[in-house]
Amino acid sequence: MVMVATCLAIGYLSSQVTQSSVDTWYPTLVKPFFTPPNWAFPVAWTALYIFMGVAAGLVWSRIEVQEETVKKGLKFFAIQLALNALWSYLFFGLKNPMLALFEIIVLWLMIYETYIQFKKVDKIAGYLFIPYLAWVTYATALNAAIFWLNR
Repeated sequence: MVMVATCLAIGYLSSQVTQSSVDTWYPTLVKPFFTPPNWAFPVAWTALYIFMGVAAGLVWSRIEVQEETVKKGLKFFAIQLALNALWSYLFFGLKNPMLALFEIIVLWLMIYETYIQFKKVDKIAGYLFIPYLAWVTYATALNAAIFWLNR
């Protein structure tokens, strides 16, 4: 539960950075045809933060059995969680889709590495990262399209 609460807290803090821009700046952007409605973002992210937290909890619970692999996986987990929060700041806080695009590519790589490491410890923990990878793949395409359409 601690990991789920941590992930949800990071998500909440990130949403505080985005809120004013979601209401003011974001509506002024030209967006691609595959942009989801605004209500889909908090629904998707809440589910993803819960999945991330459960996955991290499953991995953490194996620390006494696979200490090295668990620590490595949790290190990547912490990095990707920090990058996740940073993306919101870059895109919505700084209103910089180009910088956010570079960052989300690094985020995707860290998510993928977390998935690989988590899967070594607990298959379910790894599988819980697949929707997150899929969503961030989609978000990367959306970010790239917004950057391209508004350059």
